[in-house]
Amino acid sequence: MTRTVEVPGPTETVEAPTPAAVTVTAAAPASTSAPAPVPAPAPTSARTTAAAPAPAPAEDEGTSSQQQALRGAEQYLEFSAFSRQGLIDQLSSEYGSQFPIEDATWAADHVGADWNAEADEAAADHLEFSSFSRAGLIDQLTSEYGSQFTQEQAEYGVSRAGL
Repeated sequence: MTRTVEVPGPTETVEAPTPAAVTVTAAAPASTSAPAPVPAPAPTSARTTAAAPAPAPAEDEGTSSQQQALRGAEQYLEFSAFSRQGLIDQLSSEYGSQFPIEDATWAADHVGADWNAEADEAAADHLEFSSFSRAGLIDQLTSEYGSQFTQEQAEYGVSRAGL
């Protein structure tokens, strides 16, 4: 429904909070005083009762499940050193947190970890409890059955550990 109201000033269409629109048409100014306020549109009988859908989360905020996975990732990283892949596996494991792989991956990509620093910590942890050669520790850190760091991250960590 459109309602036309004449007031001094330029013409413009104003969207009202209801489905109605108001068209304001300029009339000749009667004086130099401020223009009269535009009256609010009359309420319509057509009211909606359905709630508007919740807005989608911003792309970098993630879904509720992704936020929970991110919280889990932060907690795991406070407890121990993980590679990106190791963290994803832990978050999505049936023996771990059981997050969907997509949410675990999102969390690992958004946790803000320095994967080289994680490799450094993992190398130091391994050397604290066992003896390794440089090559043996790199193999342990890159193994799909071990820490799953990239070759470059493992080499960084082992070098920082003094091997």
